[in-house]
Amino acid sequence: MTPNLRKTTLLFLLIANFIQVQAQTGHKKRILFLGNSYTYVNNVPVIMKSIAWFFKDTIESSENLIGGYTLKNHSNDANSLFKINQGNWDFVVLQEQSQLPSFPDSDVERQVFPFARKLDSLIHVASPCAKTIFYMTWGRKNGDASNCAFWPPVCTYQGMDSLLSKRYIEMAQQNHAQVSPVGAVWKYIRTHNPELELYDTDESHPSQLGSYAVACALYTSIFKRNPLTIAYNFEMDTAITHRVHEACKAVIYDSLSTWNFNPIPSIDFQLELTGKSISCQNLSDSTYSNFWDFGDGETSTERNPIHTYEKDSTYRIVLTIHKCKDTLSMFKDIQIRTTSQQETFQNDFLDFFPNPASSSLHFSKPLPVGTHLIITALDGSIKLSKHLESECSDFNLNGLTSGVYLLRIENIQQFYSSTKKLLVIEE
Repeated sequence: MTPNLRKTTLLFLLIANFIQVQAQTGHKKRILFLGNSYTYVNNVPVIMKSIAWFFKDTIESSENLIGGYTLKNHSNDANSLFKINQGNWDFVVLQEQSQLPSFPDSDVERQVFPFARKLDSLIHVASPCAKTIFYMTWGRKNGDASNCAFWPPVCTYQGMDSLLSKRYIEMAQQNHAQVSPVGAVWKYIRTHNPELELYDTDESHPSQLGSYAVACALYTSIFKRNPLTIAYNFEMDTAITHRVHEACKAVIYDSLSTWNFNPIPSIDFQLELTGKSISCQNLSDSTYSNFWDFGDGETSTERNPIHTYEKDSTYRIVLTIHKCKDTLSMFKDIQIRTTSQQETFQNDFLDFFPNPASSSLHFSKPLPVGTHLIITALDGSIKLSKHLESECSDFNLNGLTSGVYLLRIENIQQFYSSTKKLLVIEE
């Protein structure tokens, strides 16, 4: 079914400015759908393309959708394998046969999980940057009557739906993939708007509204746009389709990270300074490529480089890690000084008076921003810890009682750390 261009063009002109802004920055995605009749009934990929059209997003898609097909069937199907091997996919949507994931654990572990892993592996060989999405289906309207006798948990919608949800989440976890929780959206609609009919007359396949809910859920999962701004209504009452948008927002858009089981990459590094040479220890995700900028015009792509500076100065070391479309960067500043300069620098900072002191200390040279002062009792307990956010020549000792303490001054950015010195406070 295609959109009524006259009607939808007028609607597009009336929608909020937010949508117009989004439309100016449309995205293009290549999506492969491997599933069965739950996807081809009412042509879910075409509905998604109509939704995308209003945002000026572009979907290039291909499908192999055969009634009753399982993931095992797809993993051995010449057409499915050919389409996977075409490569350059952004997303591959995998949908299992509607009943199989709700079967007993032993059946699922034998008939479902191995083929989810096989397909996911084949996808990433052909398209290393592709994201696998497991399309979570829904429980039948009144449970699975055909399997109820031998497997009672599926006798009700609630029992069948909870098992489907559990198994799709497990597939995503096992493969570090993403779930599009279509079934959870249906559950939300059934709970909050039970008057809306998501099922066809067979109580299994989606109605027109049900397929629209599938398309909105998949679109939200892939493009991560606020579903409340979806303008296309599949020639249905907008008051009804708005209920679907609300369900997609509550279940998916407000909890996008909940359904993504691809670990967030970590980025971190440590530095060890020896003279003018810096050793870099990369603590980031090892599957990402590395690019170091040492701040003096020199760079490196090694994982743990060693770099020697020629001149004393302050340098910013930047690490950038990259994989597919994911790029993360972080930096640390380092000050290179000769040993003699650094020792003099430290000693100057340790001159303070009066000692004994009463209410404040005065330093012979101002302490720079980022300096950390720690005052401890002789038993090692910390009595005062202060990180300076501005330059400081005089330091307030209010709150400390009379006694003998140890004062330590540290500044990580300028690579100095004083030894502890006695500080006597008298009232």
